[in-house]
Amino acid sequence: MNFTEINLQELGIAQWGYTEADRPITWKHYEDWVDNNGHGPLGYLADHRKDLRESLKKYYPDFESALVFIFPYFDDKKRIEDFYASKESNGLKIASYLFAYHGIDYHYAIRDRLNVVKKGIEKQHPGIETKLSLDTQPILERDLAFRAGLGWFGKNSMFISKQWGSFFMIGALLFNKKLDLPTLNIDEDHCGQCQACITDCPTLAISPNSRTIEAAKCISTYTIELFKDAPAPLGMEKGDGEIFGCDICQDVCPWNKRIFRQGLIFDKGVETSEKENLLIDFFLRPSKEEILEKLESMSNRAYTKMFKGTPVERTGRVGMIKNIKFWTSSNL
Repeated sequence: MNFTEINLQELGIAQWGYTEADRPITWKHYEDWVDNNGHGPLGYLADHRKDLRESLKKYYPDFESALVFIFPYFDDKKRIEDFYASKESNGLKIASYLFAYHGIDYHYAIRDRLNVVKKGIEKQHPGIETKLSLDTQPILERDLAFRAGLGWFGKNSMFISKQWGSFFMIGALLFNKKLDLPTLNIDEDHCGQCQACITDCPTLAISPNSRTIEAAKCISTYTIELFKDAPAPLGMEKGDGEIFGCDICQDVCPWNKRIFRQGLIFDKGVETSEKENLLIDFFLRPSKEEILEKLESMSNRAYTKMFKGTPVERTGRVGMIKNIKFWTSSNL
């Protein structure tokens, strides 16, 4: 395989790995987690798609090999953290992955980049069949990256790379043929005795024994996946103003702190966009009262139109009202 004709860094790809293993190494771990209701309200992890995740061949019967890619966004993380530290910030926070592609839903951005690589490989291998894999397919994508030798599972269940930390997305290409590519050794655990992610989670959502998240306790579940009014997980008030997603367990991880300490930059060459500015100007600059007034005075349709193509479109107007109301004085 020759990647010389494909500019991986221009596509936001920092590293790649290759595997021919179709079965997840951690399948039993995942199965036990679902059986113990660790997925909580995330029904899509336990429905008919659960069994498809047992093997890539169940999703893609002709599977023979996979290329797995790391798409870092820690430079965007640093940029939004600088904003949070400024006087312009209203104290509310949005998970940094929303700014990985400057306000555009990362599914669209990574899909487009994977398609560029896909076309390059198909040009080199006429007749090869290729399928894209993101976290929207019934695939354990972190385990796929694990099999490809790109890192290990942290105690917070995040996938961590020694070189890139955990502030990255995973995308993959699945093929119906084996490719003549080198493989990396499966990485070992590099968390050691560190408990930072476990002890710093405000809602105690991380199990110290199984390295899993109890989804019902997770701030990200509450702020992203619950679209209607619902009780917040106990301890959320100890958080840091999260209204969409949560970075706390990654922020305290020494492997991420190391990256920022080194000042490592991975420039994807994307200009600040109108959608990114919209997210900041609508949710992160005005007072909570002003945001609520705007949300409550607009229709669901107007909200969807305004935030079309951004991650906050998923949660919807009612869900975002729920999230912001939690951080008003009457709820704390």
